[in-house]
Amino acid sequence: MARRTTTKHRSVHDWERRANKVLPLRGFLRRLALAAGLWLAISGVGLVIGIAGYAGFEGMSLTDAYMNAAMILSGMGPATEIRTTAGKIFAGTYAIFSGLVIVIASGFVLAPIFHRVLQKFHVEGRNEGD
Repeated sequence: MARRTTTKHRSVHDWERRANKVLPLRGFLRRLALAAGLWLAISGVGLVIGIAGYAGFEGMSLTDAYMNAAMILSGMGPATEIRTTAGKIFAGTYAIFSGLVIVIASGFVLAPIFHRVLQKFHVEGRNEGD
């Protein structure tokens, strides 16, 4: 039989429910830091994919490939002209991929903030009804 512990381990996915108190500021900041780290990791992977693609398909130097990948990933658009057919296909696909990466990664950072605001509304509303 499994042994139960008295302390509950909270994971990143273990959010407070409506009946719970608002997470203390320290816990919220930890959750926000984890979300920001996940955002950086996802964006970093996207940047590496772009650098590899531009260097491989267009023969760009790593500096130029970085600049183009960063510009696309940030939503600014390509910085240099794409000359090869394979490079154009990669650039279009990478642009679609980058748009999704930014939306998804930003959602990871915004989710704890929105959750905290909604949790505060529920706690305040519950206290007013008492």
